[in-house]
Amino acid sequence: MSGVTAPTEPQRRLFGDRVGSVEILAALLIVLVVFRNPVSSAISSPRLQTWTTVFVSVMVQAVPFLVFGVVLSAVIAVFVPRSFWARALPRHPALAVPVASVAGVVLPGCECGSVPIAGSLIRRGVTPAAALAFLLAAPAINPIVLTATAVAFPNNPEMVVGRGVASLIVAMIMGWLWLRLGKAEWIKLPHRDDEGLPKMVAFWTAVRHDVIHAGGFLALGAMAAATINVLVPERWLLTLAGNPVVSVLALAMLAVLLSICSEADAFVAASLSQFSLTARLAFLVVGPMVDLKLISMQTGVFGRRFATRFSPATFAVGVLVAVGVGAVLL
Repeated sequence: MSGVTAPTEPQRRLFGDRVGSVEILAALLIVLVVFRNPVSSAISSPRLQTWTTVFVSVMVQAVPFLVFGVVLSAVIAVFVPRSFWARALPRHPALAVPVASVAGVVLPGCECGSVPIAGSLIRRGVTPAAALAFLLAAPAINPIVLTATAVAFPNNPEMVVGRGVASLIVAMIMGWLWLRLGKAEWIKLPHRDDEGLPKMVAFWTAVRHDVIHAGGFLALGAMAAATINVLVPERWLLTLAGNPVVSVLALAMLAVLLSICSEADAFVAASLSQFSLTARLAFLVVGPMVDLKLISMQTGVFGRRFATRFSPATFAVGVLVAVGVGAVLL
């Protein structure tokens, strides 16, 4: 047709020729949120109702922070020059790890946003050890999470200190462990086709790419968490709470399975009053660093070889540090 201008190559790369997975995922989430009550009432099985409620709750909690993290990741990837990170972080990787860990206090979000940001930092030349330390520290030591913890434990202010200190220690230990034992080939960042594009086109291309990878794996993690919520009987928790050692491992595993956003997990921990404060501290330390949705997202952003090594190691270090800090402070 005359008068119609064919889209340029950057436009085609930005918007695509067909509806993609981003649009499908967004439409699915909108439908689930808008029609949550009709869908739930249409499902006769109580277990399916619970599954639907948990899945939608995890997604509604996580998606805003995922979008925040994706947008910030794209800003870092497109608009922040590589020279900035050379000036902002110490040159020695071992010193960059604690600096990056403490920098996590400036990210007012949950773990869903920290994963794409860490991937973007690695792309911009930040040593992986520092980027991973930031990934682990940011969801647990930012002001929103610590304030929520103080509100959830009004009579135990030491829980706020314990959570911040333990999370910071775990982040630094994992960063230093990566320096010592990590291998570059374990991290396989997905290819992004945004080189040579105008900045705004490259920005939206990066956003689209990260939503596809992180958003899809987030949905898989939410489905797994919902399934666990349905299958794990509540009476098991009462049985486990009586053993000090088993209770710590039980709540750490529960944090992995429930996949609760770090802004809300303190209120869940506070409700588990049958467990010791140390066990609940393990829940708060492990949850923002290792859970089903995080493992899924890390697989999508960093690759399966990374996730299968990093997540179990983080879980073990998180439990040990939480027990140590709990013994001192609680």
